[in-house]
Amino acid sequence: MSRVLGVLGGMGPAATLDFLGKLLALTPAQKDQDHIRVIVDINPQVPDRNDPFARPGPVLAEMAGGLQGAGAQVLAIACNTAHAHADLISRASGLPLVDMIETASRAARDSGARRAGVLGTKDAVRLYHEYIAAQGMGLVTLSRDDQARFMDLLGKIKAGDVGPAVREGMADLARALVREGAEAVIAGCTEVPLVMGPADADVPFIDAGEELARRCVSVCLGLEPLPQGR
Repeated sequence: MSRVLGVLGGMGPAATLDFLGKLLALTPAQKDQDHIRVIVDINPQVPDRNDPFARPGPVLAEMAGGLQGAGAQVLAIACNTAHAHADLISRASGLPLVDMIETASRAARDSGARRAGVLGTKDAVRLYHEYIAAQGMGLVTLSRDDQARFMDLLGKIKAGDVGPAVREGMADLARALVREGAEAVIAGCTEVPLVMGPADADVPFIDAGEELARRCVSVCLGLEPLPQGR
């Protein structure tokens, strides 16, 4: 019997649904019963993870405890930036966490890249810096102006705009990272894959949400051990 996965979601809702779709697609199943049981808390009311005065940690901890109480045996967070509160989430639930940022950083390393660029919020990029360094890789970041452009595009995606202008804008930021030496580009925000994919990048494109889904399947099916503490 597979382990029950608990997902902290809603940050934002469309990105969570995208993650769940990838989880479904990556599960080797011939019938309903072959799929993983997933308990999801889609909570768009989590305080803004990018606001230094907001306090999302306690809300995320409460969500994690609720998932544990509902029967989850392992957790995943469908938001890169929320991983800043990963330790609190693990302590509140007592459950192992499949870390999206660690998982995506390993995938970037496995692509053969020596330097990886990240499309993500400033806080997410800071988290990636630690994990990318642990893989023996260099990190490439956007300029201040391009980071501001990224946040503007992110806001448009969250508002439902996934049209051509937003898609081209995000692809242009990926190209900027490549020009600065990135040999792989990590979609370090779960909204990024809603507007671009591997065909839009000239280097390996690492979808952090897809990599997380793949590893969650492996962990829940017992194909790899439960993750240890951070």
